[in-house]
Amino acid sequence: MYYSITHRTRYKYSVPVSESITEVRMNPRSDGNQRCLRFELAISPQARTYKYVESAGNIVHYFDIPGHHTQLAITAEAIVEVHPPPKLPERLPNDAWDEIDFLARTTDAYDMLLPGNLTMPSQHLREFMASIDARRRDDPLTVIRHVKRSIFESFRYVPQSTEVDSHIDDALSNGEGVCQDFSHIMLAIVRELGIPARYVSGYLFHQRNGEERSTPDATHAWVEVLLPGLGWVGLDPTNNMLGDGRHIRVAIGREYSDVTPTRGVFSGSADSKLQVEVKVSQLDVPPPSEELEAPVTDPWRVDNSDMRQMQQQQ
Repeated sequence: MYYSITHRTRYKYSVPVSESITEVRMNPRSDGNQRCLRFELAISPQARTYKYVESAGNIVHYFDIPGHHTQLAITAEAIVEVHPPPKLPERLPNDAWDEIDFLARTTDAYDMLLPGNLTMPSQHLREFMASIDARRRDDPLTVIRHVKRSIFESFRYVPQSTEVDSHIDDALSNGEGVCQDFSHIMLAIVRELGIPARYVSGYLFHQRNGEERSTPDATHAWVEVLLPGLGWVGLDPTNNMLGDGRHIRVAIGREYSDVTPTRGVFSGSADSKLQVEVKVSQLDVPPPSEELEAPVTDPWRVDNSDMRQMQQQQ
């Protein structure tokens, strides 16, 4: 399946700011079951854009606008090819828990067992785990499916009910949240069970008349867990579904704060207002090869054609 993605972000400042420095994580990844065929980034006011690759494989663009400005507009456009992941078995062998412990000890996946500031375990979390019987039993795949479904059934999806820096206790206490909160809760539970898990930011293509409850004109978040013999498996607790050919991965980390789509600072005492618009469209046919190979003539736009030439070390 091929998808066209447009992600627009606009910051408006109450008074002119003298300088802004911004990082952007909007470039879809090329690994696993997906491949980013083209990516373009447009900045207004114009700015020379550079990029580097984080240790997790996330592509980060960054730029500096030194002059006075009252707004900042960022438009990211991408074409991505995504294949459905292999079908999962009904369950894993009885010794799968031991294999998970071995993987956690012997690979760099150990980092994905450590909590972040937003996913730090709490009494609220442990009470919720007890209420849904989230513990080491049966096999790991059966348990994580149960956790995913339980989160979906236990919490209401309410846009703007939490903040980007909300701890899991906010959603656990109020019984509502957004995809970021549901993913954080699942990360915390799965890690408490000793299963390496990571936060995934990206996009979800919403089907017409689909049953997804996440917002179609926004970015999306879900979880990947490491399972023996299967690798990293995607689970979407917001929509009670597995990661499939409609999930488009952009960045991975321990939690949202590792993979924010935009992050930056500006010089001045202005208040800022953020507007975000996301559109994901499915392409009926593969994009023409000449479109993918076309040179970028605008020097203020950056594409994926030569990663090594533009790559910078953080």
